[in-house]
Amino acid sequence: MTFSLDTLMSDAALMAILLLAGVALRARLLWLQKLFLPASITAGLLGLLLGPNGINWLGFSAHMASYPGILIAFIFGSLGLAAQRVPLRRIAGRVGSMWSFGNMALIGMYGAGVLFALVFFAPFWSSMPEGFGLLLATGFVGGHGTAAAIGEVFAAHGWPEATSLAMTSATVGVLCSIIGGIAIIRHNSRRGRTSFISEFGSLPAEMRTGLIPADKRESESVETISSMTIEPLLFHLLLVIAVAGASFWLKGWIATLFDFSAPAFALAFLVGLGLNALMRVGGAHHYVSAPVINRIGGGATDVLVAFGIASINLSVVAAYFMPLLVLMIFGVIFSYCFFRYVAPCLFREYWFEKGLFGWGWFTGTVAMGIALLRIVDPRLKSRTLDDFALAYIFGAPVEIMLVTFSPILLIAGYSWLYVAITLGIVAVIAAIATRAGWLQLPSADPAEARTSR
Repeated sequence: MTFSLDTLMSDAALMAILLLAGVALRARLLWLQKLFLPASITAGLLGLLLGPNGINWLGFSAHMASYPGILIAFIFGSLGLAAQRVPLRRIAGRVGSMWSFGNMALIGMYGAGVLFALVFFAPFWSSMPEGFGLLLATGFVGGHGTAAAIGEVFAAHGWPEATSLAMTSATVGVLCSIIGGIAIIRHNSRRGRTSFISEFGSLPAEMRTGLIPADKRESESVETISSMTIEPLLFHLLLVIAVAGASFWLKGWIATLFDFSAPAFALAFLVGLGLNALMRVGGAHHYVSAPVINRIGGGATDVLVAFGIASINLSVVAAYFMPLLVLMIFGVIFSYCFFRYVAPCLFREYWFEKGLFGWGWFTGTVAMGIALLRIVDPRLKSRTLDDFALAYIFGAPVEIMLVTFSPILLIAGYSWLYVAITLGIVAVIAAIATRAGWLQLPSADPAEARTSR
């Protein structure tokens, strides 16, 4: 099928309808509310069921699978544009435990997934793709955006099935995140490990239904540019579009000059950082609203998730079903061990709440972690999100480097070296955390110890 503007508009309109249906279903169906499923997940699953990869009732084009690879540049470009400067001492002194917790799990899952595949799959599966073990971290701690990014790299190097498999991993990860999280909450609340437990029915209506009442709505300040010159929202959107577009120009030039397919998402992040720095030098950053840039990136993420799930090739998933299933079971066990055994060693206060947030993040997304946290800490007294926001400032570059260089190293055949590097870094972080006093064995069995109030 030849691509045209009509094709683009048709695909966009169909997905818009599915996303709106996802919003309506979340507002009306109690079981969707209890799963905290975002509209993008619901829309993607509907698109998968009703689209070309399902019963083929919806006329999505064959280009549907290429949209996530474009949208990912918008997401990473917005991250670079919205990056903020925060003093290092403020980070280290305040949130060392959260930084250690997040990075040990993040880097550890990348390395452990590859190691698991090398040990348990490679001896019996001679044709195993070099990057198969990477699908675990790509889908779980990475999410659909990372799945699109890494899938793009593998596709450019002869493994086009990687995107469908990574999207499947991400979708299953989200479901494990919330279903497993609810089970963890129920089990641990009975054992008295929670500090501020809340039942589903007592959660704010806007969190359950997704619809915010008039008296609780917040407005984003976008009036950084006079509307007599240009609409402020359009101004911010143009910045993101310019960064994303420049990343594809750079990708084309690099391919021409060096015969190398550079990942557009990594280039978008670098271009965004560069433009951010230039605006700071000239003072123009005062007219850029980071919350609005983040909203644009969040919107691109929703659309990417929906198209990513809808474009999953089920025949590819079926061909890799058993090893993929075993790999994801390992991922669930890995994430649970970090929640149950590492969190109590790193967090002197509110280990359960902070560990539960980590479970949601490591298996699904940060949004899933927040949803679970709001159940056990509805007023956010544990300050988990405050600590995470500061710690992630230094965690984001690490994640972007992992997403950028992991597939390249594995494609080049350096799987064992990659495992040694990633797990070695985890050991170094653990040593730093121990020396700094962040990592300590709990003084009592965390199963019985009550968290500080």
